Amino acid sequence: MKKQTGSFIKRNLPFILFVVLMFSFRSSVADYYHVPSGSMEPTIQVGDRIVVNKHAYTFELPFTDVVLAQTGDIARGDIVVIQSSAADTRLVKRVIAVAGDKVSLSNNTLTVNDEPAVIHRRNNYVFQENMGDSQRTIQLLPIKGARSSFNEVVVPEKHVLVMGDNRNNSVDSRYYGFIPVEEVQGQATNVAFSLDKENYYLPRDSRYLLALQ
Repeated sequence: MKKQTGSFIKRNLPFILFVVLMFSFRSSVADYYHVPSGSMEPTIQVGDRIVVNKHAYTFELPFTDVVLAQTGDIARGDIVVIQSSAADTRLVKRVIAVAGDKVSLSNNTLTVNDEPAVIHRRNNYVFQENMGDSQRTIQLLPIKGARSSFNEVVVPEKHVLVMGDNRNNSVDSRYYGFIPVEEVQGQATNVAFSLDKENYYLPRDSRYLLALQ
């Protein structure tokens, strides 16, 4: 039995090494995720497969949560993947504020460190939101009961405040509170490809290798 096992490993060693390296790469360097909900629309659409840079902020030992090195800082405007303990699921949201920031929301207008966002309507419920050097497209659907306001809060150390770009249809820090930075798994950088479930799951040609902003 041991001889057969050894022979199998020897014959298939290149393939075995490839699989180990691939899963190690996905574990600690980069991965891609399917997006099942519309909380980040219009930036990320249902059916998008997003590319996640898993060493944007930390480099971890493969298959563990052991941080080997700090590689970057989470910045306002980053789109991040979160393994949320509060939500008990994976979330994809945008970082609105980082540790020490003062942030409030009034009728869907954000203010961070006493600087209110500038919002321009693009069409229907889609707007461009400018905050300092950060620009993004947001969606403000008329949804009853949406949490469109909250009083000023200060983000504590080692936490971030996140929201979805589909502001009135996103369960985020307004519901789960501040996000611990150790739950941030990486930065979403691109859409690898996208499948349209409303059109027989055909690929959306306009979303191949689309950079996320």
